[in-house]
Amino acid sequence: MNKYDKIKKTCRIIRLILGVVLIGTGIYLSNAWFYLGVIPLIAGITNFCPLCIISKKCTI
Repeated sequence: MNKYDKIKKTCRIIRLILGVVLIGTGIYLSNAWFYLGVIPLIAGITNFCPLCIISKKCTI
């Protein structure tokens, strides 16, 4: 296990939590901004991060 595996695992958990929190907050406040939470949620589920590709700081 290299350092990138640890980073990717941590980032994946953060994306999943962030997505759920954004969706929950949007639904609670009856705000359409909860759709924004779908992006990190899908990124966490699929383990695909567009920012890693753009920044080239993570390995795919």
